[in-house]
Amino acid sequence: MSFTEALGMGEFRPQTNVDFGRVAEIHPTQGLFVAFEGCDGVGKTTQIARAASWVREQGWEVVETREPGGTDLGVALRQLLLDAGDVSARAEALLFAADRAQYVHKLIIPAINDGKVVITDRSLASSIAYQGHGRELGAREIRDLSMWATGGLVPNLTVLLDLDPEVAAARQAADASLGSPDRMERAGLDFQKRVREDFLRMSDGQDTWLVIDASLPVEEIATQVRLRLAQILPVIKSW
Repeated sequence: MSFTEALGMGEFRPQTNVDFGRVAEIHPTQGLFVAFEGCDGVGKTTQIARAASWVREQGWEVVETREPGGTDLGVALRQLLLDAGDVSARAEALLFAADRAQYVHKLIIPAINDGKVVITDRSLASSIAYQGHGRELGAREIRDLSMWATGGLVPNLTVLLDLDPEVAAARQAADASLGSPDRMERAGLDFQKRVREDFLRMSDGQDTWLVIDASLPVEEIATQVRLRLAQILPVIKSW
């Protein structure tokens, strides 16, 4: 079963009048799109840096990015989304979609078509988990919005760093290098538990997802990521 099928595309799309727009123009023999997902405080930043360094050592050009904030427009939207006080749930979902549409068009597609490996901190699965399930706006509705924004583009590999939200929150509280919590981090433990639950739902049985216990030592997590990337990169490189 594909990732989009797991999101319900197969049962829902024929019943809607939503126009998903022109499919993203990707040359399938070029680069690679990898997303790291997980609740706040699971260690994505650390693992992205290690993965990107290893991929570069294999001779690939790597683009490290994040959602929101991967473009000039995204930087402005990131400030609104994470730092503004009163943003409604629906407005939040639409702002994330706007960031993603710009980010895919301006950054991800050109990089992939140029033969680069794009590694992002969050992608459309985060919107489905955070806005669809966390904000209770509906996973299908947020999925459709996100797929329209990306032209149907989804990552080749999604690495889910899974951790109990209580443990993740304790990590963040103990990290003096972190600033004040943003709007998502202030949403509360029940919110983070709903987000984790939906990430695990989306990953269940998916060949394009790698789920890792984020309570493991940093290097052990990095090794698991490298092993999966090593299975993918030679195939892409040989095209």
